[in-house]
Amino acid sequence: MIRTTIEAADLRSPPTIAPETPASEAASYLRRAEVSALPVVAAGEVVGIVTAADLVAMVAETDDRPVVRTIMSSPVTTVAPGATVGDAAERMRAAGVKHLPVVGDDGYRGLLSAADLAPYLPRHSLDIEWDDDPLSLGSDDDRPLTTGD
Repeated sequence: MIRTTIEAADLRSPPTIAPETPASEAASYLRRAEVSALPVVAAGEVVGIVTAADLVAMVAETDDRPVVRTIMSSPVTTVAPGATVGDAAERMRAAGVKHLPVVGDDGYRGLLSAADLAPYLPRHSLDIEWDDDPLSLGSDDDRPLTTGD
């Protein structure tokens, strides 16, 4: 197993957003090719993460224009800067996530994605299995939705 640490890997630092940020503002950041996820930070602590999938689910489920707090994934699985890329890949696989905020003693340091780990690990190390469908929709009365809904 490669012992490269997260600190030595190429760590990206996408913008961070606050829980009160409008979802539309998060969407404008996520339209950038270099931004695949947005860490949500409050009082210096990573409290959530927002991805394009979260925004797609919001649009599919509501006409509201909520703030990030209502659509972010939380709690967040994080990784320490001294962890190895193998450890980070295992955390991603175990949590079923594709992004890990890197958090040290001094707070948020950057964001690590499965794509960032690819050069350091064999392909099977990055296979992530989802337990459920993040875009599952249902009606208020638990009946299946139809095209007329």
